Amino acid sequence: MAVASKKIPVPDRVKIRTALLSVSDKSGIVELAQALSAMGVRLLSTGGTHKAIAAAGLPVTDVSEVTGFPEIMDGRVKTLHPNVHGGLLAIRDDEDHVAAMRQHGIESIDLAVINLYPFEEVRAAGGDYPTTVENIDIGGPAMIRASAKNHAYVTVLTDPSDYPALLDALKADDCQTTYALRQQFAAKAFARTAAYDAVISNWFAEALSIDMPQYRAIGGSLKEAMRYGENPHQSAGFYVTGDQRPGVATATLLQGKQLSYNNINDTDAAFELVAEFPAEKGPACAIIKHANPCGVATGPSLVEAYKRALACDSTSAFGGIIALNQMLDAATAEEIVKLFTEVIIAPSVSDEAKAIIAAKPNLRLLTTGALPDPRARGIVAKTVSGGLLVQSRDNVMVEDLELKVVTRRAPTPTELEDMKFAFKIAKHVKSNAVIYAKDGQTAGIGAGQMSRVDSARIAALKAEDAAKALGLAEPLTKGSAVASEAFYPFADGLLAAIAAGATAVIQPGGSMRDAEVIAAADEHNVAMVFTGIRHFRH
Repeated sequence: MAVASKKIPVPDRVKIRTALLSVSDKSGIVELAQALSAMGVRLLSTGGTHKAIAAAGLPVTDVSEVTGFPEIMDGRVKTLHPNVHGGLLAIRDDEDHVAAMRQHGIESIDLAVINLYPFEEVRAAGGDYPTTVENIDIGGPAMIRASAKNHAYVTVLTDPSDYPALLDALKADDCQTTYALRQQFAAKAFARTAAYDAVISNWFAEALSIDMPQYRAIGGSLKEAMRYGENPHQSAGFYVTGDQRPGVATATLLQGKQLSYNNINDTDAAFELVAEFPAEKGPACAIIKHANPCGVATGPSLVEAYKRALACDSTSAFGGIIALNQMLDAATAEEIVKLFTEVIIAPSVSDEAKAIIAAKPNLRLLTTGALPDPRARGIVAKTVSGGLLVQSRDNVMVEDLELKVVTRRAPTPTELEDMKFAFKIAKHVKSNAVIYAKDGQTAGIGAGQMSRVDSARIAALKAEDAAKALGLAEPLTKGSAVASEAFYPFADGLLAAIAAGATAVIQPGGSMRDAEVIAAADEHNVAMVFTGIRHFRH
C-alpha cells in the first residue's frame, strides 16, 4: 500500500545550520568545511573525513557523539542510527515529527555531503571477491537516499564538483538554499545511488555467471553533454559505465574538437573490429562509415594496411573513422592526412605522427593504451519502447571454430585464410552482410540490405568501382573468398557471389536448402565451409 502524504507546504528557503560530511573522495572537502564553518555551520563528520577536517584546525563533532555509539565492525556500522537518520528524514513542519525529535533528543541535519566507497574503481582494478564486496557502501547510500527523499528540508551533495555551486548559493542568500536547488541535488543523488547499485548488481551477475538476472540495472555517469544526437533536433549525452574495456569511452583525446554522437558510435564500431586482429600478428586497419566498414586490411606495415583498406572503397572512406591495431607511426599519419577523416583511434601514437596530425586541428586523435579483448565476456544493450534488450557480447572468434568443408573441393590454404579474414569482418557488418576478401584485404562489402542477393551485388559493384579507380584490369572479387554472416536461404545469393568471381565461400549453414546451396557450389567448383555460428548484427 502506498504511503499517503500529509500535504504539508514545502518551504522555499532552508537555512543551513548543521552539516554532516562523510566522504570517501576527499577532494575539496577541507575547503568546503572551512567555508561552511566560516558561515557558522556546525560540522558533523565520520572516520577519515573527521580526521581531515580536525587536522585543518576546524571545530567538528564526531558522529559517535551524536549517536552515543562508537564506530564498530571496522567502520561498517557508524551512521546507521536514529539520531542520524531521524535528523535527515524529519519533516520540520510536521508536529508529530518535531515531537518525536524532542522526545528522543534528535537534532536536525540540514546539509549532507556524502560520496561513496570506491566500488567502481576497485572493480575496474580487478580486486578479488572479498575486497570488492568490502567496498560496497551501505551507510552512504542510506544517508544519501534519506537526505534526497527529504529534500524539502535537506540539501544533499554527492559530487565534489557541486561544492562551488552550493557555496555560491549560501554566500548569496544568508546561508540558505532554495527548494529548486535542493530538488536538483536530490535528483542527482538518486541517480548516483542508482548507478552505483547498477555496477554492484552487474558485478555480482558477472562474478556468479548469471547471464540473465531477474532484475537488470544499467547505469553510468555523464562524461559529456553533446551538442546533439544523431540529428540536430535530438539531445544527447555520453555516459560511461565504469567498464575499463579499452575503447572510445576510456580513450584519451589528444587533439580535435568534441566527438559527436555519431563519431562515438562509429569509432566504437571501428575499434571493436580492428581488435579482431591482434597487434602481435601484424598491422591491421579498419575504416568505418555509419558503423559499417568500408575497408579493412592487414599488411606488412601499418601504412600498407591503411592503403589496402582505403583501396576497397576510397569514396565511402571520405569523412570516415580510421582504427589501427598498432601505434600510429609517421608514415601512416602522412597518408591519412591526405584524405578528410573525422577520427583516428589507435592504442598509441608516435611523437612524429602526433606532429603530423597536428596540422589538421579538427581531426580527432584518440589513444586507448591497448586493444579490447574480442573474446572477453560482457553485455550490450539497446532500448525498445517500454523495455531494454540485453545480450552477451558476440565474442566468438573464427579461429576458435571447427570449420566443416561441405563441398567436393576443399579450400586451398590461401582461400582458407581469406575465408577466415572475411568472416571476421562479417561479424561487424550490418545484416544482411556479404564480404569479399582476397590476400588479407576486403575487396567489396555489402551491408544492411533486406536481401542477401542485393548485398552480394552491391559489394561486387563497389569492387568494380574500386578497380576502375585503381586502374586495375579486374576487380579483386575475382578469385576471392566470400563470407556471409548468416546462412544462404537460397542458392541465388551464392550464385551472385560466384558471378562476381568468388571461388570460396564461408557461411554458418543451417538452411533448409543447404543441399541446394552446396550443389550450386559444387557445380561451379567452388569450395565452401560451414562455421555453425552466425553473426547477425541489427
